[in-house]
Amino acid sequence: MNKLNNLSTNSSLVSHYMAQLRDRDIQTDSARFRNNVHRLGQILAYEISKTLPATKRDVATPLGTAPTDIINTEHVVLATILRAGLALHEGMLSFLDEAESAFVSAYRKYRDGSDQFDIHIEYLAAPSIEQRTLIISDPMLATGRSMLLAYQALLTHGTPADIHIASVIASRQAIDFVKDNFPENTTIWTCALDEQLNEHAYIVPGLGDAGDLLYGNKI
Repeated sequence: MNKLNNLSTNSSLVSHYMAQLRDRDIQTDSARFRNNVHRLGQILAYEISKTLPATKRDVATPLGTAPTDIINTEHVVLATILRAGLALHEGMLSFLDEAESAFVSAYRKYRDGSDQFDIHIEYLAAPSIEQRTLIISDPMLATGRSMLLAYQALLTHGTPADIHIASVIASRQAIDFVKDNFPENTTIWTCALDEQLNEHAYIVPGLGDAGDLLYGNKI
């Protein structure tokens, strides 16, 4: 059974940063918006790190020896969906700094005259993920379809031992989709869980278009 970890269930800095990301007056400051997404990436990486295998090692200090748990982050592959995932990815990478990185481009292509769309994958760059811990990040987990296509593209580079999906906001629909379509060894991490999608498949109340708020409007 896939596991869901919603970091907003307890009051913390996650809630503080989420309030700023959602506030339409504050989010016009793109540098502040990027920094808050980066911070949430760091927090997500820290929380995920608690689940990673560790080995005990004695570390020599100037005054003695300290037994310490060492996490092998070299066994981790951090994957993200371009372009919106970059700030979240960089935040996670700043904590899991020995992990390797993978990038997948996924975009919505709307059908003429309707709100219906197909998702296309155009680019993939990834190391081997064979029997490694795969963490896929995307700020907005709306329908889950982009996440699934990205995961399927990454499978051309191996089969991971464990899968973690990290997002800033997830919809209830996406959570159900992931549980139905991903392997049982998948853990979902999100900083907020919203119940609805609108007719354009955007999360409500959400925060708007994360990619545009991070990097400017697209043509």
